[in-house]
Amino acid sequence: MKKRTIAVMLTAAMAAVSLAGCGGSNTGATQAAAPAAAGGATEAEKAEAPEEKAKEQAEAPADGELIKVGIINNDPNESGYRTANDADLKAMFTKENGYEASFAYSLKNDEQITAAQKFIQDEVDYLLLSAADTSGWDSVLQDANDAGIGVILFDRTIDASEDLYLASIVSDMAKEGETAVNWLAGQGLDQYNIIHIQGVMGSAAQQGRTGALDEKVAAETSWTLVTQQTAEWNSEKAQQIVQSVIDSGTEFNVIYAENDDMAKGAVAALDKANISHGVGKDVIVMGFDCNKWALQELLDQNWNYDGQCNPFQAAYIDEVIKKVEKGEALAEKVIIMDEKGFDATTITEDDVNNYGI
Repeated sequence: MKKRTIAVMLTAAMAAVSLAGCGGSNTGATQAAAPAAAGGATEAEKAEAPEEKAKEQAEAPADGELIKVGIINNDPNESGYRTANDADLKAMFTKENGYEASFAYSLKNDEQITAAQKFIQDEVDYLLLSAADTSGWDSVLQDANDAGIGVILFDRTIDASEDLYLASIVSDMAKEGETAVNWLAGQGLDQYNIIHIQGVMGSAAQQGRTGALDEKVAAETSWTLVTQQTAEWNSEKAQQIVQSVIDSGTEFNVIYAENDDMAKGAVAALDKANISHGVGKDVIVMGFDCNKWALQELLDQNWNYDGQCNPFQAAYIDEVIKKVEKGEALAEKVIIMDEKGFDATTITEDDVNNYGI
């Protein structure tokens, strides 16, 4: 890639269209239809394995020169979502598809920034980033921009000027939180006593999934947070949080967990205490990410709600890179994928198969 094209593309992308972006607290992406400009998928394509989508949508450069990408992601063992996300990226960014890819992983912002600086020194063509925290990225992204390196955000947005990156491929996590809270409000409970289990604090996912609930609790006297603690996406930590509430004797009837793994840990504590959960039971269980096993829990009516999050952003990133390489303007700078929530009383087997990750 001729790196001098990056500055031109950044300017063109900014001028192409006025966008309503996700803001600094959005993350993830869903498996619903995406904007056509980003190469949106059909229902059949959405169910494809990442490897198949990569083979179909990626093409090696005609001149045989590999495009160097440095990919900074969260720990792939963090959750089922992240494991699928990492696998999708590795299936796309291969030599067969015209890429030379290097990967760095951390749940800590400072370690990710160090990795980004290393990739800049290595003169990658593109820096792909799923930030651990929304803040602190201006300086390193400016360095990338000065070096002619194109930055593409995926899964998570950051609090940085839009002229420092080419594109942001995310879902509206504030909306995802609103969808979940609106669903919960629709359950019509007389009193909402909620155990709120948060993800890694400061991450876009945590901010988006927390925001709507905080607002609702502040506005409604019948909504109470029994506890609000981070389990850092970890199942065992979530189990400990719920077990502590059970041991205290405090009443609760809702578990709002910000990912499926933490919801699983919460349910383990309920099961250990013989507390019923799910449809028509004592405790409403809510998760996010739509792991297939989690959607099966909904289908079996052991859980009540799961918010969708699509880990398959690699094809969208590939499309952006192809446009930049051809010198084409990007129609959209912020590519926001639609999202939905699943209710245990309406979910189907097809939903589990088509949307489970």
